[in-house]
Amino acid sequence: MPTYHEILTTNLSTLTTAAERWDGMAKELHKQETAYRRDVHGITLRPTWAGESQQAANARFGVRLTEFQSAQTEARAIASLLRDAHTQFVDLRKKLESARDDAIAKGMKVSDQGVVSYDTGKLSPGERQELAHDPDSQESVRKSVASWQARIDQCVKDVNDADKGVEVAFTAVVKGPDMGDGVPGFNGKAQGDIEKYEAQEADDIARRVAKGDKVSAADLAELQRALRDNKQDKAFSRTFLDGLGPDGTIRLTNRLDDLAYLDDTKHKSTYLEINGGLADSLATATKVPDFKDADGRHLRFGTEAYNEAFQAWTKTDDARFYNKWHEGLRSHGGDEYSLDAAGKKKLVGMGAGQKVRGYQSLVTLMQQGHGYSPQFVADVTDDVISLEKKHANVWDLYGKFSEKDGTGWFANDPVDGALEVMSRTPEGAAGYLDPGTAAGKERIDYLLGNGHDSRDWNVVNTTHDQAKVEAPGPDVQDTDDRKGLGDALTAAATGIDPHGSRPLGPTPHTDANNRVFVHALDVLSKQGDDMPASLRDDMAKIMTNHGHETYVAMSDPSGRRHPDVGPTLEGAQVMEMAKQISRSEGSYGLLHQGMNYAIMEDIHNSDRRPEDTLSSAGYAVGFMEDARYAALKGDQHDYTWDKAWSYHVSGALLNFIPVYGDVAQRGADVVTSAWIMDEQQRQAEKLASDSQATYELRKNQLNGIADQWYSANSDWASSHTGYSRDDGVYKQIAGFADDGGTRFRGLAGSH
Repeated sequence: MPTYHEILTTNLSTLTTAAERWDGMAKELHKQETAYRRDVHGITLRPTWAGESQQAANARFGVRLTEFQSAQTEARAIASLLRDAHTQFVDLRKKLESARDDAIAKGMKVSDQGVVSYDTGKLSPGERQELAHDPDSQESVRKSVASWQARIDQCVKDVNDADKGVEVAFTAVVKGPDMGDGVPGFNGKAQGDIEKYEAQEADDIARRVAKGDKVSAADLAELQRALRDNKQDKAFSRTFLDGLGPDGTIRLTNRLDDLAYLDDTKHKSTYLEINGGLADSLATATKVPDFKDADGRHLRFGTEAYNEAFQAWTKTDDARFYNKWHEGLRSHGGDEYSLDAAGKKKLVGMGAGQKVRGYQSLVTLMQQGHGYSPQFVADVTDDVISLEKKHANVWDLYGKFSEKDGTGWFANDPVDGALEVMSRTPEGAAGYLDPGTAAGKERIDYLLGNGHDSRDWNVVNTTHDQAKVEAPGPDVQDTDDRKGLGDALTAAATGIDPHGSRPLGPTPHTDANNRVFVHALDVLSKQGDDMPASLRDDMAKIMTNHGHETYVAMSDPSGRRHPDVGPTLEGAQVMEMAKQISRSEGSYGLLHQGMNYAIMEDIHNSDRRPEDTLSSAGYAVGFMEDARYAALKGDQHDYTWDKAWSYHVSGALLNFIPVYGDVAQRGADVVTSAWIMDEQQRQAEKLASDSQATYELRKNQLNGIADQWYSANSDWASSHTGYSRDDGVYKQIAGFADDGGTRFRGLAGSH
């Protein structure tokens, strides 16, 4: 295994020099072949020689002639492998040099052996003294050193992985056929691609794993390395997966999961890393090109122009693997397979030994991968939906598959699982669910429950005792129902990956984002109290991300104000959705916090009249307070509100809060803290909306908003009656808040 020092000091040009000599060897062998064909083999073809001796000589000399030809093929392949190795090593060494240089630029030292340390020699005497006595600085330095060391170590590991791949290729390239005397001949089928040899080696190991054969630790390590080293290499991935085929891939991932979770748990991390590499290889092998228009602009997934480009691509040689694999998945997606995590879910009775479907295993695998093309995820999702429409209850299994019981990793509902994968690429989710297209509207309506032919989300079989005999019970929803749908809907409506990092800048909404939001709001609000509880959080995030449009709908009693950007929302739909969201304490908290940011953004909007921004803020708070009361009255009370109030600024929401100015951000933080105080006081004193005015219930929050408003509009307020700092501004917002509650009740038809 090459060390850091060896990687940086080895003369890699010797590889290309050797390649040139092997090319020269091939040329010399060609000369010898020509001479042998003319002077030796050719004799057996002359008419002057006939009979058994001629036939024997012709056969023997023919073998030798073939050996000359095979030797040339092998020599040229070795030359190609050497050049391939040179290219890889040069690229990887540059990455290591870059990591070293970056570390030095950040104040580190890197020894000749690749050991990172902090370069105190660059510090002034005062800085060294401070470092010696400041534990926080010392901890920061330790973390920085560890981070740079990890980066350099990873670069060295990448070189070692590549070096092992080269070894695999050179071991395989010289393996020719047995010539009958125990000595192999030259390899007439030699190839000059390292990744193809790695794929063939990995394929052999993978097949043995899938069959349940005993595989050595060394072979598992090689499979692990090959997949890790080549996860972004198209040639490797396609060669490897083409050898396995969809059926073999499903059997392999199932076996790896059984080993990881049941049969060999002490090596769980190894099996899961192999499965992750398999998933990444699938993403690479099925990658669809980034289509562009005539001006070089990216074609968004789901648009007519994209669809035309994709259809044209499917007729090219580059799409051959994609087409073949897609068809293979359709053939095997509904097949039954053994998976102990499901088969042993129940040891006796109904469900014992139950099988899983191919698509369930495939989607479980896909969830472990990265970088899937939206097209492939969409095709898989469409195929899964198509199959369940033809065969009702095709995914139904006995038992729970949740994080709580340790089997939440299994995608027992492959539609929901595929939608979770889709959510990682917001453009793909928007294109898939866009109601502006016929296909998108059919999909989103089917998934959201709009229409008689909408999806049956009850995918769990149950049993009950009947006369002391186990009998089938009704199907029920999964414990994490619609989790993937919620993620995909959120990504499609906001343009943000719900599990990604927070955008660094504003994320403008596309027309498709807006259409998904408006359509989801329309469909789900019409469901009223039948709206799935599992989508409350997601709709809270979406409405927060479309905070300006949502705030306008909540705060404008005239219905005449239109958002500066984005769609105009129907007040009655926003009212019903706010009510449904408020039925869960956590969802209510997400929405309310999000609206605090929208309130502050509006207060600091210099294009609006100051008095209008104050009245809008009061109206919105009153609107949400009455939504909360309407959500919890009578038999609609939700158990989540019975727990002690512990809401805090949610990391789950931060990704979806639009990027506002610093002043508005700070103001929203202050108002949110005041609102939390109101909630804690409400619970402590058991205050109820039906017996208290909104101002009394929201005193801290409303006073906080009034203070922020006055700070931004003090010049205006001092010259207008009724907006004094110590009295008038608080009375104003109190009245507006009560008016907002009245407006909500009017929209809801309650008094």
